[in-house]
Formats: sequence, C-alpha cells, structure tokens
Amino acid sequence: MERLVTTDDGVTATLKTPDGGTIEGTVDRVILAVGITGNVENIGLDGTNSRTASFVIIVTTAAIFWLTAPFFVKTTNWWSTATLLFAAAGVLRPTISISLWTHGIRLLGPTLNSGIGAIGPIFTAIAAYIIVGEQMTVPIAIGTAAVTAGIFVSSFRGKTTITSWPWWAILLPMAAELMRAIAHSITKVGFDEVPDPFFAALMATTVGAITLSIRFWAEGSKPDFASPGMKWFVLTGMITSIAFFILNIALQFGKVITVIPIIAISPIFAMLLSLLVFRKETLTWRTYVTIALVVPGVLLVSLQR
Repeated sequence: MERLVTTDDGVTATLKTPDGGTIEGTVDRVILAVGITGNVENIGLDGTNSRTASFVIIVTTAAIFWLTAPFFVKTTNWWSTATLLFAAAGVLRPTISISLWTHGIRLLGPTLNSGIGAIGPIFTAIAAYIIVGEQMTVPIAIGTAAVTAGIFVSSFRGKTTITSWPWWAILLPMAAELMRAIAHSITKVGFDEVPDPFFAALMATTVGAITLSIRFWAEGSKPDFASPGMKWFVLTGMITSIAFFILNIALQFGKVITVIPIIAISPIFAMLLSLLVFRKETLTWRTYVTIALVVPGVLLVSLQR
C-alpha cells in the first residue's frame, strides 16, 4: 500500500504492483455498499438454502481476489508467518461469520439482522478491557447498556406479538460479530509482518471457499446452483469483495476499536434501502427502536480512547 487518501466522496487507495508500478482506485460510499449487501442478499434468499448463499458469496469473493492477485500480491508474502494468521482469520471471517450472518438475514431480514449485529464493537471493547487493561468509563458503560436494551427489544415477545422467526435467531448475528471481532484482531497482528490488506483478504476468502467446499463434499451434498437467487448471491459476493478489501485497509492504518464503528452505521443504510428501494421487508416499531438504541450505544463505546 503506497498511499491512502480520504475525501468527502470516498477513499482513494494507491497500490504498488510487483513490477514497480502503481494502480489507483477510488471506492465511493463504502458504508452504503455495506448496507446494499444485506438487501441484495435478502432478495436471493427467497426460497433458497442459506448455505448455498454463503458458499456462492464466498467463492465469488475469493474468485475476484484471485483474478486480480497477479497485479498486487508479492511472492515473498506466501512464506511469512502472517500467511498463517490471515488463513486462521479466514476460518472465522468469512467462513463461519458469513454462514451465521446469512442464516440470520434469512430469518430476521437484513435490517434487524444488521441492527443486532451492531453489537460487534462491544466485543472489541470488552476484549480491550480484559486483555489490554483499558478502563471501563461511564460512556462505555452507558453504551453497553443501550446495546443490551436494543437486543432485549428485538427479542421481546408480547402476548399479541406475532413473529416469523424463533427467539434464538438473534444469536446468529451476535455470534457472527464475535467471530469477526476475533478475526479482525488476528488480521491486525498479521499486518505487523505483512502490511498488505489485499493479501489478507485473498487468504481469508480462499480458506473460506475451500472450507465450505469440503463441508459440502463431506456431507455428500452440493449447492443449489439452479436457484433463481444465484445472480443475487454473485452480486453480493462482488460487493463483499470491495467491502472486505476496504475494511482491511482501515484495519491496517487504524486501530481495531476505532475502525469497527464504521460497520455500526450500516443498519441505517440497510433500513433505508430496504424500505425505499428493495421493499423486501416490513419495518416494525421493534426494528426502529433496536437500531435507535444499538447504533448510538455502539458508537458511544467504540469512540472512547
């Protein structure tokens, strides 16, 4: 990575190629792309096995990185310890996390799933307190309480409340975010030796594609490639590759606890896109209250120094 420049319109990254040249690319409205991902994926999930969705998304993401790898990857990266760290992170993110996340979208819808998933930075803050020794401040305590309240509201069942998903479904995005939080830290450690966000994404998604392929083979089953949602999963994989790469760039240059809050904004875009563009789900009072509590709570926790 030669240079990273942020502007009002997006992020411009200048990458050095193995032959000594440079390639410059600009990604506009990265957070908007994160919000689009869940909605596009939700369209394809209509009547489709979520395992097929996870497999196609990860394979598509890995394929995009491999197609562009000759322009960015240095051969010396392969023989580093960081390669093993990036691969280990890939088992958690995207392999396990996206499987949990996709199943959560299928049951909860993209907006509520993202709202509950905004708890991710809380795991980061707790880990920093336990492992690094950072002190629990009043803003962090208030933020944690707000997130907890938001999760309670999302899972509340009144006598007259009718829902189409089981109570345990809220654990899916929470578990996915836990996997991501651990993977982010592992990736950050790997950057100390190999500061290459593209290579980290390549290794993680490759491990994910291989792992899910082995799972289908071991079970004697195969993805439903005849599904009408295939084109949406491929599109989701393409968008995911951009988000994956940009997030890794942010992790390389910033601290984990200050980078992750960006993801917490995605439920707002998911909600607006789902309501105004995709029109794929009904937004209830619980959805709005959950986002109103969780997102500010997460930001309050994560923006502390």
